[in-house]
Amino acid sequence: MPPVYSEHHDRYVSSFLKTGERKIIGTGREVTGLRKDGSTFPMGLSVGEAKQDGESIFVGIVHDLTARKHTEEQLRQSQKMEIVGQLSGGIAHDFNNLLTVMIGNAEHLGEQLKSREDLRRIADDICRSGERGAELTQRLLAFSRRQFLQPLAVDCHELLDSMHKLLRRTLREDIEIATAFNPGAVFAFADRAQLESAVLNLALNAQDAMPSGGRLTLSTDVVALDGYEPDAHPEVSAGDYALIAVTDNGEGMTPDVIGRVFEPFYTTKEVGKGSGLGLSMVYGFAKQSNGHVSIYSEPGLGTTVRLYLPRVGTAVPRSPEPDLADQEAALGGRETILVAEDDPFVRASVVRRLESLGYTVIAAVSGDDALGKLRANPDIDMLLTDIVMPGGMSGWELADLARQVRNNLPVAFSSGYALETLVEKGLASARSIVLTKPYRKAELARRVREALAAGAPAS
Repeated sequence: MPPVYSEHHDRYVSSFLKTGERKIIGTGREVTGLRKDGSTFPMGLSVGEAKQDGESIFVGIVHDLTARKHTEEQLRQSQKMEIVGQLSGGIAHDFNNLLTVMIGNAEHLGEQLKSREDLRRIADDICRSGERGAELTQRLLAFSRRQFLQPLAVDCHELLDSMHKLLRRTLREDIEIATAFNPGAVFAFADRAQLESAVLNLALNAQDAMPSGGRLTLSTDVVALDGYEPDAHPEVSAGDYALIAVTDNGEGMTPDVIGRVFEPFYTTKEVGKGSGLGLSMVYGFAKQSNGHVSIYSEPGLGTTVRLYLPRVGTAVPRSPEPDLADQEAALGGRETILVAEDDPFVRASVVRRLESLGYTVIAAVSGDDALGKLRANPDIDMLLTDIVMPGGMSGWELADLARQVRNNLPVAFSSGYALETLVEKGLASARSIVLTKPYRKAELARRVREALAAGAPAS
């Protein structure tokens, strides 16, 4: 032990021999150990007493606690991130309600101001600002693992190759982009769009770490994690993983910074230079994909971020992008829609947009209110309900009870949470028609027509 600890230890033993006060005798305690090379380590020390020829002798048992401490710290960090993730997801849900009102009302104002181009531009700016806010909440949902993922087999080499032009346009000219691919094929089971977003975020972070220019290397590999990897968290499952690594030769990070980089809104950048959500999104995406992300960095040498994703054997062809004209088409109708929404501002915004599409709208403030109005109005053609509502009845439960009143009633849902999270909580079915807040009028119109065309929802 270092001198300061060994002196205390010797005094305890001397005191025991004089007074019989045991203190450290017969018990275990944690102290600081000293190796031959002068380095210290956490040490468990147990001291016991024995008699030999009538004299007291002491037996010490020493345990190196380095590995245990490392595991405990990783577990604490994982628990902290889980708590922060739950908080972030709740905040994102509430903000999505606010953004729904902002975007909806701004769209409505824009439609009423067609003759005032100057004012209409202001309304459009409000919409765009709301959508930027929605991007931030999506990153919070990504961190808290509450975003909706559509995983499929992705060819990592093809994905990185296809991103090369985007990265070249996005990064500064003094950033050299290099690749180091595994000779064999590397396929990951992941959401392609979110994986592209994760790689882009890592590349932008790498650029920020190289203010005077440098080299960015994108590499792939196939690795087998056995659950005892030095950079793996305790909850990482053993198995084969597709690895995508992003390496820079920039400024690097200290251990203190590495310990916090995945926290939402934590950033070392100047005010206004970043939201602090890029790496948080990558972390949440990796965890939700049943993968893992790790960072190795040394100040002055650079950083490598490794993204581990479940490995599969082959890729799936990419689906064609939807036609933008179809996305923008806001088709209306003449049906009567029952809207159940507890938030008064969201409710008013949704009612206004549906009425502008030609629908007759009946508004309800709760599940019980909606059921009463459904029984009293036989002309109702469809139910649009928020999923998470106070009062003990969720939108999913309301839909079940509404089908008991009218078994062929079409239903669509809206929520600030992603469909995947709602399915996990038993609040929705994977086949449900769900409007994810915030949404534009065209998306509302499309989903309403989709629900009416589909008829009664599947159980």
